[in-house]
Amino acid sequence: MIFFRVLLRGAFSLALVFVWLSSATAEQVSINASFKPDSAYPQRNKFINDTPSSGYCAGYAQQCKDNEMFSLQVPIRFYSAGPIVANHPSIRQGAMFKVPTQWRDLTVTHQGTAETKTLKVRIAGLGSKYLTENIMKLVGPRPDYRDAHWALWDGTWVNTPPPCTYSGVGVIWENGYGFFWKTPTEGVCSRQAKFDIPWLRYDYLDFAYELETPSPLEMSSGKYMGTLTYTLGPGADFDFGDIMLPTDSALTLNFELEVQHTLKVDIPPGGTRVELVPLGGWQAWLNQGRKPTRLFRDQTFNISTSSRFKMQMTCEFAVGDTCGLEARGGRSVPLQVAVTLPAGLTSAAGGAVIRQPLRISGTGTELFQPGVYVDRKPGTLHFAVEQADVEHMLSGGAATYKGNVTVIWDSEVG
Repeated sequence: MIFFRVLLRGAFSLALVFVWLSSATAEQVSINASFKPDSAYPQRNKFINDTPSSGYCAGYAQQCKDNEMFSLQVPIRFYSAGPIVANHPSIRQGAMFKVPTQWRDLTVTHQGTAETKTLKVRIAGLGSKYLTENIMKLVGPRPDYRDAHWALWDGTWVNTPPPCTYSGVGVIWENGYGFFWKTPTEGVCSRQAKFDIPWLRYDYLDFAYELETPSPLEMSSGKYMGTLTYTLGPGADFDFGDIMLPTDSALTLNFELEVQHTLKVDIPPGGTRVELVPLGGWQAWLNQGRKPTRLFRDQTFNISTSSRFKMQMTCEFAVGDTCGLEARGGRSVPLQVAVTLPAGLTSAAGGAVIRQPLRISGTGTELFQPGVYVDRKPGTLHFAVEQADVEHMLSGGAATYKGNVTVIWDSEVG
Protein backbone atom coordinates (compact mmCIF):
# COMPACT_ATOMS: atom_id res chain seq x y z
CA MET A 1 0.00 0.00 0.00
CA ILE A 2 1.02 3.58 -0.43
CA PHE A 3 -0.02 6.59 1.57
CA PHE A 4 0.41 10.19 0.58
CA ARG A 5 -0.38 13.51 2.10
CA VAL A 6 -1.09 16.72 0.29
CA LEU A 7 0.54 19.82 1.74
CA LEU A 8 -0.49 23.19 0.38
CA ARG A 9 1.75 26.09 1.23
CA GLY A 10 0.07 29.41 1.75
CA ALA A 11 -2.01 31.04 -0.91
CA PHE A 12 -0.60 34.36 -1.92
CA SER A 13 -1.70 37.92 -2.31
CA LEU A 14 -0.53 40.75 -4.54
CA ALA A 15 -1.20 44.42 -4.44
CA LEU A 16 -0.86 47.47 -6.73
CA VAL A 17 -1.43 50.99 -5.47
CA PHE A 18 -0.77 54.43 -6.93
CA VAL A 19 0.41 57.17 -4.55
CA TRP A 20 1.47 60.76 -5.05
CA LEU A 21 4.80 61.46 -3.34
CA SER A 22 4.88 64.70 -1.42
CA SER A 23 7.43 67.44 -1.93
CA ALA A 24 7.49 71.18 -1.56
CA THR A 25 5.95 71.68 -5.01
CA ALA A 26 4.26 68.34 -5.71
CA GLU A 27 0.61 67.39 -5.36
CA GLN A 28 -0.16 63.91 -4.03
CA VAL A 29 -2.75 61.42 -5.24
CA SER A 30 -3.34 57.78 -4.28
CA ILE A 31 -4.62 55.20 -6.78
CA ASN A 32 -5.42 51.68 -5.58
CA ALA A 33 -6.00 48.66 -7.80
CA SER A 34 -6.59 45.03 -6.90
CA PHE A 35 -7.03 41.57 -8.32
CA LYS A 36 -9.01 38.79 -6.70
CA PRO A 37 -10.13 35.78 -8.75
CA ASP A 38 -13.88 35.33 -9.04
CA SER A 39 -15.27 31.87 -9.77
CA ALA A 40 -18.32 33.51 -11.37
CA TYR A 41 -16.05 35.22 -13.93
CA PRO A 42 -13.01 32.98 -14.45
CA GLN A 43 -12.04 34.83 -17.65
CA ARG A 44 -11.82 38.17 -15.85
CA ASN A 45 -8.09 38.31 -15.15
CA LYS A 46 -7.48 42.04 -14.83
CA PHE A 47 -6.91 44.45 -12.00
CA ILE A 48 -9.83 46.48 -10.74
CA ASN A 49 -9.16 50.14 -10.02
CA ASP A 50 -10.46 50.65 -6.48
CA THR A 51 -9.70 54.37 -6.36
CA PRO A 52 -12.89 56.43 -6.01
CA SER A 53 -13.16 58.82 -8.93
CA SER A 54 -13.50 62.52 -8.32
CA GLY A 55 -14.18 65.26 -10.80
CA TYR A 56 -15.49 64.28 -14.23
CA CYS A 57 -15.98 60.53 -13.69
CA ALA A 58 -17.80 61.12 -10.42
CA GLY A 59 -20.51 62.94 -12.36
CA TYR A 60 -20.34 60.99 -15.62
CA ALA A 61 -19.67 57.46 -14.41
CA GLN A 62 -21.11 55.68 -17.43
CA GLN A 63 -19.03 57.74 -19.86
CA CYS A 64 -15.89 56.74 -17.99
CA LYS A 65 -16.94 53.10 -17.69
CA ASP A 66 -17.62 52.89 -21.42
CA ASN A 67 -14.18 54.34 -22.16
CA GLU A 68 -12.35 52.46 -19.37
CA MET A 69 -10.97 55.65 -17.88
CA PHE A 70 -10.93 57.20 -14.42
CA SER A 71 -10.60 60.76 -13.19
CA LEU A 72 -9.18 62.62 -10.22
CA GLN A 73 -9.59 66.23 -9.23
CA VAL A 74 -6.61 67.79 -7.46
CA PRO A 75 -6.33 71.25 -5.87
CA ILE A 76 -3.76 72.60 -8.30
CA ARG A 77 -4.67 76.08 -9.51
CA PHE A 78 -3.37 77.99 -12.51
CA TYR A 79 -3.13 81.80 -12.32
CA SER A 80 -2.54 84.18 -15.20
CA ALA A 81 0.84 85.90 -14.87
CA GLY A 82 -0.62 88.95 -16.57
CA PRO A 83 -3.56 90.05 -18.70
CA ILE A 84 -4.65 88.04 -21.73
CA VAL A 85 -4.78 90.37 -24.71
CA ALA A 86 -7.63 90.19 -27.20
CA ASN A 87 -6.77 88.34 -30.41
CA HIS A 88 -3.34 87.38 -29.09
CA PRO A 89 -1.24 86.07 -32.01
CA SER A 90 0.35 83.20 -30.04
CA ILE A 91 -1.72 80.43 -28.53
CA ARG A 92 0.75 80.41 -25.63
CA GLN A 93 -0.52 83.85 -24.58
CA GLY A 94 -4.06 82.65 -24.00
CA ALA A 95 -5.92 79.54 -22.94
CA MET A 96 -4.00 76.51 -24.22
CA PHE A 97 -3.72 72.93 -23.00
CA LYS A 98 -1.20 70.23 -23.80
CA VAL A 99 -1.19 67.08 -21.67
CA PRO A 100 0.78 63.78 -21.81
CA THR A 101 -1.65 61.64 -23.79
CA GLN A 102 0.94 59.09 -24.90
CA TRP A 103 1.37 55.89 -22.88
CA ARG A 104 4.19 56.06 -20.36
CA ASP A 105 5.83 53.06 -18.79
CA LEU A 106 6.08 52.81 -15.04
CA THR A 107 8.12 50.16 -13.26
CA VAL A 108 6.52 48.66 -10.18
CA THR A 109 8.76 46.66 -7.86
CA HIS A 110 7.89 43.82 -5.50
CA GLN A 111 8.69 44.96 -2.00
CA GLY A 112 10.02 41.59 -0.91
CA THR A 113 11.71 40.01 -3.93
CA ALA A 114 12.55 43.11 -6.03
CA GLU A 115 10.74 41.50 -8.99
CA THR A 116 9.62 44.17 -11.44
CA LYS A 117 6.66 44.57 -13.79
CA THR A 118 5.60 47.34 -16.16
CA LEU A 119 2.47 49.44 -15.79
CA LYS A 120 1.33 51.89 -18.49
CA VAL A 121 -0.45 55.20 -17.86
CA ARG A 122 -1.86 57.88 -20.15
CA ILE A 123 -3.82 61.08 -19.59
CA ALA A 124 -7.17 60.76 -21.34
CA GLY A 125 -8.82 64.06 -20.50
CA LEU A 126 -8.58 67.32 -18.58
CA GLY A 127 -10.88 69.94 -17.18
CA SER A 128 -11.33 72.72 -14.66
CA LYS A 129 -13.43 75.78 -13.96
CA TYR A 130 -12.11 79.09 -15.19
CA LEU A 131 -12.88 82.26 -13.25
CA THR A 132 -12.39 85.87 -14.33
CA GLU A 133 -13.91 89.34 -14.10
CA ASN A 134 -17.65 89.87 -14.47
CA ILE A 135 -18.30 88.65 -18.00
CA MET A 136 -20.75 91.45 -18.84
CA LYS A 137 -18.09 93.94 -17.87
CA LEU A 138 -15.59 92.34 -20.24
CA VAL A 139 -17.76 91.87 -23.33
CA GLY A 140 -20.53 94.40 -22.85
CA PRO A 141 -24.28 93.78 -22.52
CA ARG A 142 -25.45 90.36 -23.67
CA PRO A 143 -28.79 88.53 -23.42
CA ASP A 144 -27.40 86.24 -20.71
CA TYR A 145 -24.18 84.94 -19.18
CA ARG A 146 -24.00 82.06 -21.66
CA ASP A 147 -23.85 84.43 -24.61
CA ALA A 148 -21.28 86.51 -22.75
CA HIS A 149 -18.98 83.54 -22.14
CA TRP A 150 -19.27 82.43 -25.73
CA ALA A 151 -18.50 85.91 -26.99
CA LEU A 152 -15.37 86.13 -24.81
CA TRP A 153 -13.59 83.42 -26.83
CA ASP A 154 -13.27 82.23 -30.40
CA GLY A 155 -15.58 79.32 -29.63
CA THR A 156 -17.49 77.66 -26.81
CA TRP A 157 -15.71 75.61 -24.15
CA VAL A 158 -18.15 72.74 -24.48
CA ASN A 159 -17.57 72.28 -28.22
CA THR A 160 -13.88 71.57 -27.92
CA PRO A 161 -11.05 72.67 -30.21
CA PRO A 162 -9.23 69.75 -31.90
CA PRO A 163 -7.45 67.51 -31.16
CA CYS A 164 -9.45 67.55 -27.91
CA THR A 165 -12.94 66.07 -28.15
CA TYR A 166 -16.37 66.68 -26.68
CA SER A 167 -17.18 65.25 -23.25
CA GLY A 168 -20.65 66.67 -22.61
CA VAL A 169 -19.56 69.05 -19.83
CA GLY A 170 -20.18 72.79 -19.87
CA VAL A 171 -21.39 74.52 -16.70
CA ILE A 172 -21.81 78.29 -16.62
CA TRP A 173 -21.62 80.70 -13.69
CA GLU A 174 -21.76 84.47 -13.67
CA ASN A 175 -17.98 84.80 -13.81
CA GLY A 176 -16.92 81.19 -14.38
CA TYR A 177 -17.20 78.24 -16.74
CA GLY A 178 -16.72 74.55 -15.89
CA PHE A 179 -15.37 72.37 -18.71
CA PHE A 180 -13.86 68.97 -19.43
CA TRP A 181 -12.21 67.84 -22.66
CA LYS A 182 -11.16 64.37 -23.74
CA THR A 183 -7.64 64.03 -25.12
CA PRO A 184 -7.50 60.99 -27.44
CA THR A 185 -4.29 62.08 -29.19
CA GLU A 186 -1.23 64.22 -28.59
CA GLY A 187 -1.58 67.90 -29.47
CA VAL A 188 -2.40 71.40 -28.28
CA CYS A 189 -5.99 72.53 -27.69
CA SER A 190 -6.55 76.26 -27.32
CA ARG A 191 -9.03 79.11 -27.20
CA GLN A 192 -8.25 82.66 -28.32
CA ALA A 193 -9.61 85.55 -26.28
CA LYS A 194 -11.70 88.03 -28.34
CA PHE A 195 -11.68 90.65 -25.58
CA ASP A 196 -9.01 91.75 -23.13
CA ILE A 197 -9.06 89.64 -19.96
CA PRO A 198 -7.31 91.32 -16.99
CA TRP A 199 -6.91 88.03 -15.10
CA LEU A 200 -7.89 84.38 -15.41
CA ARG A 201 -7.73 81.46 -13.00
CA TYR A 202 -8.28 77.71 -13.33
CA ASP A 203 -9.71 76.70 -9.97
CA TYR A 204 -8.48 73.07 -9.94
CA LEU A 205 -7.01 70.39 -12.19
CA ASP A 206 -9.37 67.61 -13.20
CA PHE A 207 -7.68 64.87 -15.21
CA ALA A 208 -8.78 61.51 -16.60
CA TYR A 209 -6.35 58.63 -16.92
CA GLU A 210 -6.22 55.16 -18.42
CA LEU A 211 -4.19 52.21 -17.19
CA GLU A 212 -2.69 49.15 -18.82
CA THR A 213 -1.81 46.84 -15.94
CA PRO A 214 0.44 43.78 -16.10
CA SER A 215 -1.16 40.34 -15.99
CA PRO A 216 -1.76 39.45 -12.33
CA LEU A 217 -1.52 35.76 -13.25
CA GLU A 218 2.18 36.31 -14.00
CA MET A 219 2.98 38.15 -10.78
CA SER A 220 4.13 36.92 -7.42
CA SER A 221 2.34 37.58 -4.18
CA GLY A 222 3.05 40.74 -2.27
CA LYS A 223 3.09 44.45 -2.94
CA TYR A 224 4.41 46.11 -6.07
CA MET A 225 5.07 49.83 -5.79
CA GLY A 226 6.35 52.47 -8.15
CA THR A 227 6.33 56.18 -8.85
CA LEU A 228 5.52 58.32 -11.86
CA THR A 229 5.96 62.10 -11.84
CA TYR A 230 4.44 64.56 -14.29
CA THR A 231 5.74 68.12 -14.49
CA LEU A 232 3.50 71.18 -14.74
CA GLY A 233 4.19 74.56 -16.23
CA PRO A 234 5.35 76.14 -19.54
CA GLY A 235 7.02 73.47 -21.66
CA ALA A 236 6.27 70.76 -19.08
CA ASP A 237 4.15 67.60 -19.30
CA PHE A 238 1.05 69.60 -18.40
CA ASP A 239 1.69 72.72 -20.45
CA PHE A 240 -1.02 75.39 -20.20
CA GLY A 241 0.93 78.08 -22.02
CA ASP A 242 3.15 80.95 -20.88
CA ILE A 243 0.42 82.98 -19.19
CA MET A 244 -1.23 80.36 -17.00
CA LEU A 245 1.15 79.25 -14.24
CA PRO A 246 0.47 76.40 -11.77
CA THR A 247 0.63 76.47 -7.99
CA ASP A 248 2.52 73.13 -8.06
CA SER A 249 5.29 72.16 -10.44
CA ALA A 250 4.85 68.39 -10.20
CA LEU A 251 2.18 65.74 -9.95
CA THR A 252 3.68 62.55 -8.51
CA LEU A 253 1.87 59.23 -8.55
CA ASN A 254 2.92 56.28 -6.41
CA PHE A 255 1.27 53.00 -7.28
CA GLU A 256 0.47 49.99 -5.12
CA LEU A 257 -1.25 47.00 -6.72
CA GLU A 258 -2.90 44.37 -4.54
CA VAL A 259 -3.61 40.88 -5.79
CA GLN A 260 -5.24 38.15 -3.74
CA HIS A 261 -4.47 34.93 -5.51
CA THR A 262 -6.19 31.59 -4.95
CA LEU A 263 -4.37 28.27 -4.74
CA LYS A 264 -6.47 25.43 -3.39
CA VAL A 265 -6.33 21.68 -3.90
CA ASP A 266 -9.15 19.33 -2.87
CA ILE A 267 -8.61 15.59 -2.53
CA PRO A 268 -11.77 13.40 -2.52
CA PRO A 269 -12.58 11.62 0.75
CA GLY A 270 -10.29 8.65 1.19
CA GLY A 271 -8.02 9.92 -1.55
CA THR A 272 -4.98 10.21 0.69
CA ARG A 273 -4.75 6.40 0.96
CA VAL A 274 -3.71 4.84 -2.34
CA GLU A 275 -3.47 1.12 -3.11
CA LEU A 276 -1.49 0.09 -6.18
CA VAL A 277 -2.99 -2.76 -8.21
CA PRO A 278 -2.25 -4.43 -11.57
CA LEU A 279 -4.40 -3.86 -14.63
CA GLY A 280 -7.65 -5.75 -14.07
CA GLY A 281 -6.96 -6.32 -10.37
CA TRP A 282 -5.34 -9.24 -8.61
CA GLN A 283 -7.66 -11.99 -9.87
CA ALA A 284 -5.49 -12.93 -12.86
CA TRP A 285 -2.61 -13.75 -10.54
CA LEU A 286 -4.69 -15.37 -7.81
CA ASN A 287 -6.78 -17.52 -10.17
CA GLN A 288 -4.42 -18.10 -13.10
CA GLY A 289 -0.99 -17.48 -11.64
CA ARG A 290 -0.37 -14.71 -14.16
CA LYS A 291 2.18 -12.37 -12.61
CA PRO A 292 1.40 -8.63 -12.77
CA THR A 293 3.67 -6.58 -14.99
CA ARG A 294 2.90 -3.19 -13.54
CA LEU A 295 1.24 -1.79 -10.42
CA PHE A 296 -0.46 1.59 -10.62
CA ARG A 297 -3.20 3.86 -9.36
CA ASP A 298 -4.47 7.24 -10.53
CA GLN A 299 -5.77 9.64 -7.90
CA THR A 300 -7.83 12.63 -9.01
CA PHE A 301 -7.91 16.01 -7.31
CA ASN A 302 -9.61 19.35 -7.95
CA ILE A 303 -7.49 22.48 -8.21
CA SER A 304 -8.47 26.15 -8.07
CA THR A 305 -5.71 28.62 -8.81
CA SER A 306 -4.98 32.05 -10.20
CA SER A 307 -1.34 31.92 -9.17
CA ARG A 308 1.85 30.49 -10.47
CA PHE A 309 3.00 27.53 -8.46
CA LYS A 310 5.54 24.75 -8.35
CA MET A 311 5.22 21.15 -7.25
CA GLN A 312 7.58 19.21 -5.05
CA MET A 313 7.65 15.85 -3.35
CA THR A 314 9.07 14.53 -0.08
CA CYS A 315 9.28 10.87 0.86
CA GLU A 316 9.43 8.56 3.82
CA PHE A 317 11.74 6.37 1.73
CA ALA A 318 13.83 7.89 -1.05
CA VAL A 319 15.22 5.96 -3.99
CA GLY A 320 17.43 8.28 -5.98
CA ASP A 321 15.38 11.33 -7.00
CA THR A 322 12.03 9.67 -6.42
CA CYS A 323 10.13 8.08 -3.57
CA GLY A 324 10.26 4.41 -2.71
CA LEU A 325 8.10 1.67 -1.24
CA GLU A 326 9.67 -0.52 1.39
CA ALA A 327 8.88 -3.92 2.84
CA ARG A 328 9.77 -5.20 6.28
CA GLY A 329 13.43 -6.02 6.29
CA GLY A 330 14.40 -3.06 4.15
CA ARG A 331 13.69 -4.39 0.67
CA SER A 332 12.58 -1.41 -1.46
CA VAL A 333 11.51 -0.42 -4.97
CA PRO A 334 11.17 2.99 -6.60
CA LEU A 335 7.74 4.55 -6.96
CA GLN A 336 7.12 6.64 -10.06
CA VAL A 337 4.91 9.67 -9.41
CA ALA A 338 3.61 12.03 -12.11
CA VAL A 339 0.99 14.73 -12.43
CA THR A 340 -1.51 15.77 -15.10
CA LEU A 341 -2.97 19.25 -14.75
CA PRO A 342 -6.22 20.59 -16.25
CA ALA A 343 -6.44 22.80 -19.30
CA GLY A 344 -5.60 26.39 -18.47
CA LEU A 345 -2.43 25.40 -16.62
CA THR A 346 0.81 25.11 -18.57
CA SER A 347 4.43 24.23 -17.93
CA ALA A 348 7.23 26.78 -17.86
CA ALA A 349 7.71 26.14 -21.58
CA GLY A 350 4.03 26.85 -22.26
CA GLY A 351 2.94 23.29 -23.00
CA ALA A 352 0.20 21.14 -21.56
CA VAL A 353 1.06 19.26 -18.37
CA ILE A 354 0.47 15.54 -19.02
CA ARG A 355 2.09 12.88 -16.84
CA GLN A 356 4.89 15.21 -15.80
CA PRO A 357 7.20 13.24 -13.44
CA LEU A 358 7.53 14.54 -9.90
CA ARG A 359 11.02 14.48 -8.42
CA ILE A 360 12.35 15.05 -4.95
CA SER A 361 14.62 17.73 -6.43
CA GLY A 362 11.64 19.45 -8.05
CA THR A 363 13.25 19.18 -11.47
CA GLY A 364 10.70 19.71 -14.24
CA THR A 365 7.99 21.06 -11.96
CA GLU A 366 9.61 24.37 -10.98
CA LEU A 367 6.83 26.46 -12.55
CA PHE A 368 3.24 25.97 -13.64
CA GLN A 369 1.44 29.00 -15.00
CA PRO A 370 -2.32 29.71 -15.26
CA GLY A 371 -3.48 31.31 -18.48
CA VAL A 372 -6.90 31.88 -16.91
CA TYR A 373 -8.33 31.50 -13.45
CA VAL A 374 -8.80 27.75 -13.01
CA ASP A 375 -11.78 27.01 -10.76
CA ARG A 376 -12.16 23.47 -9.36
CA LYS A 377 -10.83 21.71 -12.43
CA PRO A 378 -9.79 18.05 -12.18
CA GLY A 379 -6.17 16.93 -12.26
CA THR A 380 -4.56 13.55 -11.67
CA LEU A 381 -1.66 12.16 -9.66
CA HIS A 382 -0.25 9.03 -11.27
CA PHE A 383 1.48 6.42 -9.07
CA ALA A 384 3.21 3.37 -10.56
CA VAL A 385 5.76 0.64 -9.95
CA GLU A 386 7.17 -0.41 -13.32
CA GLN A 387 7.67 -3.99 -14.57
CA ALA A 388 11.30 -4.54 -13.58
CA ASP A 389 10.60 -3.31 -10.08
CA VAL A 390 7.45 -5.46 -9.80
CA GLU A 391 9.57 -8.51 -10.66
CA HIS A 392 11.99 -7.49 -7.92
CA MET A 393 9.10 -7.25 -5.45
CA LEU A 394 7.76 -10.71 -6.42
CA SER A 395 11.18 -12.33 -6.24
CA GLY A 396 11.36 -11.57 -2.55
CA GLY A 397 8.27 -13.54 -1.66
CA ALA A 398 5.05 -12.31 -0.13
CA ALA A 399 5.44 -8.90 1.46
CA THR A 400 3.66 -5.61 1.94
CA TYR A 401 5.37 -2.57 0.48
CA LYS A 402 4.38 0.82 1.70
CA GLY A 403 5.61 4.35 2.12
CA ASN A 404 4.48 7.88 2.76
CA VAL A 405 4.63 10.46 -0.02
CA THR A 406 4.01 14.15 0.48
CA VAL A 407 3.00 16.08 -2.65
CA ILE A 408 3.37 19.85 -2.36
CA TRP A 409 1.65 22.54 -4.44
CA ASP A 410 3.67 25.62 -3.55
CA SER A 411 2.74 29.18 -4.54
CA GLU A 412 6.11 30.54 -3.42
CA VAL A 413 7.81 30.43 -6.79
CA GLY A 414 11.36 31.76 -6.82
